[in-house]
Amino acid sequence: MTLLTVENLHTHFVSRSLDNEIRVARALNGVGFSLERGRILGLVGETGAGKSLTALSIMGLLKPPARIVEGRIDFEGRDLAAMPPDELNRLRGDRLALIVQNPRASLDPLARIGEQLARVHRAHRKADVATAHRRAVEMLAAVGLPDPERRARSWPHELSGGMAQRVLIAMALINEPQLVIADEPTTGLDVTVQAQILDLIQGMVRARGLGAIVITHDLGVVAHYCDDIAVMYAGSIVEQGATRDVLADPRHPYTINLVDSTPERLKIGSGRVFGGAPPNLFALPEGCHYRLRCPRATGACAAPPPWVAGVGGRLTRCHHLEPR
Repeated sequence: MTLLTVENLHTHFVSRSLDNEIRVARALNGVGFSLERGRILGLVGETGAGKSLTALSIMGLLKPPARIVEGRIDFEGRDLAAMPPDELNRLRGDRLALIVQNPRASLDPLARIGEQLARVHRAHRKADVATAHRRAVEMLAAVGLPDPERRARSWPHELSGGMAQRVLIAMALINEPQLVIADEPTTGLDVTVQAQILDLIQGMVRARGLGAIVITHDLGVVAHYCDDIAVMYAGSIVEQGATRDVLADPRHPYTINLVDSTPERLKIGSGRVFGGAPPNLFALPEGCHYRLRCPRATGACAAPPPWVAGVGGRLTRCHHLEPR
């Protein structure tokens, strides 16, 4: 059953230059994908590709000058893009949850850890103080914090960066949301703790029929934990499908370059680092946005590329592919 469908999402940054000229950065350009219950989608691409902005657009957390100018975000039959702010705010932390990268900026320095988790639980579940405290301690244990009772009494400044990140993950999951968006959720954590956190998210998705989006640069994480993958470049999705299919046989030139430039490929000598830089979002090239870096580019690439369908729902957006 489909939990989330994003259709033709365009998010722009609209500002004025010093000479009062309106400037538009087309940060998301027609992004679209679906997420089924019980599945995890990996969203990958270079820094600036639009991964985090996609998450913020879904969550309704954009700040001026960013705004959605077109598109639909269908979650459980409701369009989040058209939802009033107060209604959307009730969903966040309850049905929707976002795990962000910066724990220090996200925790209240004037409240103990347990109090902050309990506050989130009580706001959406109307639990009494004792019940909310028990739930907070339970979640701190679930994300692997030692002596969770003591940590519940800690202040944010008493935690390491890794501990603070685990607190944010506990806070996001405390109300068992239906959709979890994890934006580089294990930044700063060692490999063992990273696996524990991702195992927790995966277990909740499988057992409770939730849906999750994992935003990451680590294709190894995507390969191990994500059922599906969407590859982003310059605010657009260029390839999507089942993770095992896309990573085993990447078809878009950009996806091929991403896979070839992983540390594992470079270490054994079978990979290569690709050059160039993403385009200026204020002046995106017409047609295929990747064409200025693409070894396959021809004059045809000055026109918008078509979606080429493959087996198993595989989609690749390129002029130089044939259906498979």
